[in-house]
Amino acid sequence: MVTEIQENVSEFIIQGLSDTPKLQLPLFVLFLIIYLFIIIGNVIIFLVIFLSSDLHTPMYKFLQNLSIIDISSTSNVLPSLLHRLITKQHKISFFGCMTQFYIYGSLMCSEYILLTAMSYDRYVAICHPLHYIIRMSEKHCAWLFCLSNCVGFISAVGYVVLLSKFSYCDSHLIKHFFCDVIPLLKLSCSDTFNVEILTYVIGTLFTFNSFLLTLISYIYIISTILKIQSTHGRQKAFSTCASHLTCVIILYMTIICLYMKPTTSYSLGRDKLFSLLYIVLVPLLNPLIYTIKNKEFLIAFNKLRQKVKSFLFPDETQI
Repeated sequence: MVTEIQENVSEFIIQGLSDTPKLQLPLFVLFLIIYLFIIIGNVIIFLVIFLSSDLHTPMYKFLQNLSIIDISSTSNVLPSLLHRLITKQHKISFFGCMTQFYIYGSLMCSEYILLTAMSYDRYVAICHPLHYIIRMSEKHCAWLFCLSNCVGFISAVGYVVLLSKFSYCDSHLIKHFFCDVIPLLKLSCSDTFNVEILTYVIGTLFTFNSFLLTLISYIYIISTILKIQSTHGRQKAFSTCASHLTCVIILYMTIICLYMKPTTSYSLGRDKLFSLLYIVLVPLLNPLIYTIKNKEFLIAFNKLRQKVKSFLFPDETQI
Protein backbone atom coordinates (compact mmCIF):
# COMPACT_ATOMS: atom_id res chain seq x y z
CA MET A 1 0.00 0.00 0.00
CA VAL A 2 1.37 3.39 -0.96
CA THR A 3 1.53 5.85 1.92
CA GLU A 4 -0.47 8.96 1.28
CA ILE A 5 1.38 12.24 1.59
CA GLN A 6 -0.55 15.21 2.91
CA GLU A 7 0.77 18.69 2.40
CA ASN A 8 -1.47 20.48 4.91
CA VAL A 9 -1.46 18.89 8.35
CA SER A 10 -3.87 20.34 10.91
CA GLU A 11 -3.00 18.08 13.84
CA PHE A 12 -0.84 15.22 15.08
CA ILE A 13 -1.48 12.33 17.43
CA ILE A 14 0.93 11.92 20.34
CA GLN A 15 1.47 8.27 21.18
CA GLY A 16 2.38 8.96 24.82
CA LEU A 17 4.38 6.92 27.29
CA SER A 18 2.28 3.75 27.37
CA ASP A 19 -0.75 2.29 25.61
CA THR A 20 -1.65 0.11 28.61
CA PRO A 21 -4.86 1.51 30.23
CA LYS A 22 -3.93 0.25 33.71
CA LEU A 23 -0.75 2.34 33.69
CA GLN A 24 -2.41 5.66 32.82
CA LEU A 25 -3.52 6.58 36.35
CA PRO A 26 -0.30 5.46 38.13
CA LEU A 27 1.78 7.37 35.55
CA PHE A 28 -0.43 10.43 36.03
CA VAL A 29 0.06 10.37 39.81
CA LEU A 30 3.81 9.76 39.46
CA PHE A 31 4.46 12.60 37.02
CA LEU A 32 2.12 14.97 38.87
CA ILE A 33 4.17 14.45 42.06
CA ILE A 34 7.43 14.88 40.12
CA TYR A 35 6.14 18.04 38.43
CA LEU A 36 5.07 19.56 41.76
CA PHE A 37 8.48 18.77 43.29
CA ILE A 38 10.24 20.40 40.31
CA ILE A 39 8.11 23.55 40.51
CA ILE A 40 8.30 23.87 44.30
CA GLY A 41 12.05 23.16 44.44
CA ASN A 42 12.97 25.63 41.72
CA VAL A 43 10.57 28.32 42.97
CA ILE A 44 12.17 28.05 46.43
CA ILE A 45 15.63 28.50 44.88
CA PHE A 46 14.45 31.51 42.89
CA LEU A 47 12.75 33.20 45.85
CA VAL A 48 15.56 32.55 48.35
CA ILE A 49 18.14 34.04 45.97
CA PHE A 50 15.84 36.94 45.06
CA LEU A 51 15.02 37.84 48.67
CA SER A 52 18.48 37.25 50.20
CA SER A 53 20.93 40.08 49.54
CA ASP A 54 23.84 37.83 50.59
CA LEU A 55 23.17 35.64 47.56
CA HIS A 56 23.18 38.45 44.99
CA THR A 57 26.39 37.17 43.42
CA PRO A 58 27.02 35.94 39.84
CA MET A 59 27.02 32.27 40.83
CA TYR A 60 23.58 32.47 42.46
CA LYS A 61 22.18 34.69 39.72
CA PHE A 62 23.17 32.00 37.20
CA LEU A 63 21.49 29.42 39.42
CA GLN A 64 18.38 31.58 39.57
CA ASN A 65 18.27 31.77 35.78
CA LEU A 66 18.76 27.98 35.61
CA SER A 67 15.73 27.56 37.87
CA ILE A 68 13.64 29.62 35.44
CA ILE A 69 14.78 27.41 32.55
CA ASP A 70 13.97 24.23 34.52
CA ILE A 71 10.49 25.48 35.40
CA SER A 72 9.83 26.57 31.81
CA SER A 73 11.12 23.38 30.16
CA THR A 74 9.11 21.03 32.39
CA SER A 75 5.99 23.23 32.14
CA ASN A 76 6.31 23.04 28.36
CA VAL A 77 6.00 19.23 28.33
CA LEU A 78 4.65 17.75 31.57
CA PRO A 79 1.24 19.53 31.80
CA SER A 80 0.28 18.34 28.31
CA LEU A 81 1.54 14.85 29.18
CA LEU A 82 -0.57 14.84 32.36
CA HIS A 83 -3.59 16.05 30.38
CA ARG A 84 -3.25 13.20 27.89
CA LEU A 85 -2.82 10.63 30.66
CA ILE A 86 -6.01 11.67 32.47
CA THR A 87 -8.24 12.54 29.48
CA LYS A 88 -6.81 10.05 26.94
CA GLN A 89 -6.97 12.81 24.30
CA HIS A 90 -3.78 12.43 22.29
CA LYS A 91 -4.37 15.01 19.58
CA ILE A 92 -2.26 18.16 19.28
CA SER A 93 -2.63 20.89 16.68
CA PHE A 94 0.13 21.47 14.14
CA PHE A 95 0.75 24.95 15.56
CA GLY A 96 0.76 23.58 19.11
CA CYS A 97 3.26 20.91 18.13
CA MET A 98 5.62 23.38 16.46
CA THR A 99 5.32 25.76 19.41
CA GLN A 100 6.11 23.02 21.93
CA PHE A 101 9.18 21.94 19.98
CA TYR A 102 10.36 25.54 19.53
CA ILE A 103 10.18 26.24 23.26
CA TYR A 104 11.86 22.91 24.06
CA GLY A 105 14.72 23.49 21.60
CA SER A 106 15.22 27.11 22.61
CA LEU A 107 15.43 26.37 26.33
CA MET A 108 17.80 23.48 25.67
CA CYS A 109 20.26 25.71 23.80
CA SER A 110 19.92 28.43 26.44
CA GLU A 111 20.78 25.90 29.13
CA TYR A 112 23.97 24.87 27.29
CA ILE A 113 25.21 28.45 27.22
CA LEU A 114 24.15 29.12 30.80
CA LEU A 115 25.98 26.05 32.12
CA THR A 116 29.08 27.11 30.18
CA ALA A 117 28.82 30.57 31.76
CA MET A 118 28.52 28.95 35.20
CA SER A 119 31.68 26.93 34.58
CA TYR A 120 33.48 30.11 33.50
CA ASP A 121 32.28 31.79 36.71
CA ARG A 122 33.81 28.96 38.80
CA TYR A 123 36.99 29.10 36.69
CA VAL A 124 37.49 32.81 37.36
CA ALA A 125 36.58 32.48 41.06
CA ILE A 126 39.11 29.70 41.70
CA CYS A 127 41.87 30.31 39.14
CA HIS A 128 41.79 34.14 39.03
CA PRO A 129 40.12 35.29 42.26
CA LEU A 130 41.75 38.75 42.17
CA HIS A 131 40.15 39.43 38.77
CA TYR A 132 36.72 38.04 39.72
CA ILE A 133 35.03 41.38 40.46
CA ILE A 134 36.13 42.79 37.10
CA ARG A 135 35.47 39.73 34.92
CA MET A 136 32.15 38.87 36.55
CA SER A 137 30.79 42.38 36.95
CA GLU A 138 27.07 43.11 36.68
CA LYS A 139 27.58 44.28 33.10
CA HIS A 140 29.35 41.07 32.06
CA CYS A 141 26.77 38.90 33.85
CA ALA A 142 23.91 40.75 32.15
CA TRP A 143 25.63 40.19 28.81
CA LEU A 144 25.95 36.44 29.51
CA PHE A 145 22.27 36.22 30.52
CA CYS A 146 21.24 38.03 27.35
CA LEU A 147 23.51 35.83 25.23
CA SER A 148 22.13 32.58 26.64
CA ASN A 149 18.51 33.61 26.17
CA CYS A 150 18.76 35.36 22.79
CA VAL A 151 20.99 32.79 21.10
CA GLY A 152 18.87 29.96 22.47
CA PHE A 153 15.61 31.34 21.11
CA ILE A 154 17.14 32.29 17.76
CA SER A 155 18.80 28.90 17.22
CA ALA A 156 15.50 26.97 17.18
CA VAL A 157 13.89 29.16 14.51
CA GLY A 158 15.58 27.28 11.63
CA TYR A 159 14.21 23.95 12.88
CA VAL A 160 10.63 25.22 13.06
CA VAL A 161 10.78 26.84 9.62
CA LEU A 162 12.05 23.64 7.98
CA LEU A 163 9.72 21.30 9.89
CA SER A 164 6.67 23.44 9.10
CA LYS A 165 7.38 23.11 5.35
CA PHE A 166 7.63 19.31 5.40
CA SER A 167 5.00 16.95 4.04
CA TYR A 168 3.83 14.39 6.58
CA CYS A 169 2.51 10.89 6.04
CA ASP A 170 -1.15 10.13 6.61
CA SER A 171 -0.74 8.41 9.99
CA HIS A 172 0.23 11.65 11.78
CA LEU A 173 1.22 9.49 14.77
CA ILE A 174 4.19 10.94 16.67
CA LYS A 175 5.82 8.01 18.44
CA HIS A 176 6.86 10.00 21.47
CA PHE A 177 5.27 11.73 24.48
CA PHE A 178 5.85 15.23 23.08
CA CYS A 179 6.79 16.96 19.83
CA ASP A 180 10.51 16.41 19.30
CA VAL A 181 12.60 16.73 16.17
CA ILE A 182 13.54 13.07 15.59
CA PRO A 183 9.97 11.65 15.82
CA LEU A 184 8.83 14.41 13.45
CA LEU A 185 11.61 13.54 11.01
CA LYS A 186 10.60 9.87 11.15
CA LEU A 187 7.00 10.87 10.42
CA SER A 188 7.86 13.12 7.47
CA CYS A 189 7.64 11.91 3.88
CA SER A 190 9.93 14.74 2.70
CA ASP A 191 13.69 14.74 2.37
CA THR A 192 14.98 15.41 5.90
CA PHE A 193 18.65 15.82 4.98
CA ASN A 194 18.68 19.59 5.66
CA VAL A 195 17.29 19.19 9.16
CA GLU A 196 19.71 16.37 9.96
CA ILE A 197 22.61 18.57 8.86
CA LEU A 198 21.20 21.43 10.94
CA THR A 199 21.01 19.07 13.94
CA TYR A 200 24.70 18.19 13.63
CA VAL A 201 25.69 21.84 13.08
CA ILE A 202 23.77 23.08 16.12
CA GLY A 203 24.89 20.04 18.07
CA THR A 204 28.51 20.92 17.29
CA LEU A 205 28.09 24.63 17.97
CA PHE A 206 26.19 24.29 21.22
CA THR A 207 26.45 20.81 22.69
CA PHE A 208 30.02 19.87 21.77
CA ASN A 209 31.57 23.33 22.08
CA SER A 210 29.76 24.06 25.34
CA PHE A 211 30.88 20.73 26.74
CA LEU A 212 34.44 21.33 25.50
CA LEU A 213 34.62 24.79 27.08
CA THR A 214 33.20 23.42 30.33
CA LEU A 215 35.70 20.56 30.28
CA ILE A 216 38.64 22.93 29.68
CA SER A 217 37.43 25.16 32.54
CA TYR A 218 37.32 22.23 34.92
CA ILE A 219 40.76 20.99 33.88
CA TYR A 220 42.16 24.36 34.96
CA ILE A 221 39.94 24.40 38.06
CA ILE A 222 41.00 20.94 39.24
CA SER A 223 44.68 21.63 38.56
CA THR A 224 44.43 24.84 40.61
CA ILE A 225 42.58 23.12 43.46
CA LEU A 226 45.20 20.37 43.68
CA LYS A 227 47.85 23.03 44.23
CA ILE A 228 46.08 24.30 47.36
CA GLN A 229 48.07 23.10 50.35
CA SER A 230 45.27 23.34 52.90
CA THR A 231 43.00 20.27 53.02
CA HIS A 232 40.07 22.43 54.16
CA GLY A 233 40.71 24.83 51.30
CA ARG A 234 40.71 22.02 48.74
CA GLN A 235 37.48 20.57 50.13
CA LYS A 236 35.78 23.97 50.09
CA ALA A 237 36.88 24.62 46.49
CA PHE A 238 35.74 21.18 45.35
CA SER A 239 32.36 21.60 47.09
CA THR A 240 31.64 24.80 45.14
CA CYS A 241 32.22 23.01 41.83
CA ALA A 242 30.97 19.46 42.47
CA SER A 243 27.27 20.32 42.17
CA HIS A 244 27.68 22.12 38.83
CA LEU A 245 29.95 19.41 37.44
CA THR A 246 27.43 16.70 38.41
CA CYS A 247 24.59 18.48 36.58
CA VAL A 248 26.79 19.09 33.55
CA ILE A 249 27.74 15.41 33.25
CA ILE A 250 24.12 14.23 33.55
CA LEU A 251 22.86 16.80 31.05
CA TYR A 252 25.49 16.39 28.34
CA MET A 253 25.61 12.60 28.45
CA THR A 254 21.82 12.51 28.09
CA ILE A 255 21.72 14.97 25.20
CA ILE A 256 24.63 13.36 23.33
CA CYS A 257 22.99 9.92 23.56
CA LEU A 258 19.67 11.40 22.46
CA TYR A 259 20.56 13.62 19.50
CA MET A 260 24.13 13.09 18.32
CA LYS A 261 23.32 10.08 16.16
CA PRO A 262 21.72 9.43 12.75
CA THR A 263 17.92 9.23 12.62
CA THR A 264 18.17 5.67 11.26
CA SER A 265 19.30 4.52 14.72
CA TYR A 266 16.17 5.97 16.38
CA SER A 267 14.78 3.69 19.09
CA LEU A 268 11.36 4.52 20.53
CA GLY A 269 11.90 3.08 24.00
CA ARG A 270 15.48 4.28 24.41
CA ASP A 271 14.81 7.81 23.19
CA LYS A 272 11.75 8.14 25.43
CA LEU A 273 13.94 7.17 28.37
CA PHE A 274 16.66 9.71 27.54
CA SER A 275 14.02 12.40 26.97
CA LEU A 276 12.54 11.66 30.39
CA LEU A 277 15.99 11.92 31.94
CA TYR A 278 16.46 15.38 30.43
CA ILE A 279 12.94 16.74 30.98
CA VAL A 280 12.25 15.19 34.40
CA LEU A 281 15.43 14.02 36.12
CA VAL A 282 17.70 17.03 35.49
CA PRO A 283 15.19 19.69 36.72
CA LEU A 284 14.30 17.43 39.66
CA LEU A 285 17.93 16.94 40.74
CA ASN A 286 19.11 20.51 40.17
CA PRO A 287 17.44 21.95 43.33
CA LEU A 288 18.83 19.09 45.44
CA ILE A 289 22.34 19.05 43.97
CA TYR A 290 22.84 22.81 44.14
CA THR A 291 21.38 23.38 47.61
CA ILE A 292 21.61 20.29 49.83
CA LYS A 293 25.31 20.85 50.72
CA ASN A 294 25.45 24.58 50.01
CA LYS A 295 25.99 26.26 53.40
CA GLU A 296 25.42 29.79 52.11
CA PHE A 297 22.09 28.85 50.55
CA LEU A 298 20.96 26.87 53.60
CA ILE A 299 21.75 29.80 55.91
CA ALA A 300 19.80 32.18 53.66
CA PHE A 301 16.93 29.68 53.43
CA ASN A 302 16.73 29.30 57.23
CA LYS A 303 16.78 33.08 57.71
CA LEU A 304 13.97 33.49 55.20
CA ARG A 305 12.03 30.63 56.79
CA GLN A 306 12.29 32.30 60.21
CA LYS A 307 11.07 35.61 58.77
CA VAL A 308 8.07 33.91 57.16
CA LYS A 309 7.33 32.01 60.37
CA SER A 310 7.50 35.18 62.50
CA PHE A 311 5.21 36.96 60.04
CA LEU A 312 2.61 34.17 59.97
CA PHE A 313 2.84 33.22 63.67
CA PRO A 314 4.00 36.33 65.55
CA ASP A 315 2.77 35.03 68.92
CA GLU A 316 4.93 31.89 68.78
CA THR A 317 8.15 33.83 68.12
CA GLN A 318 7.60 36.00 71.20
CA ILE A 319 7.35 33.01 73.55
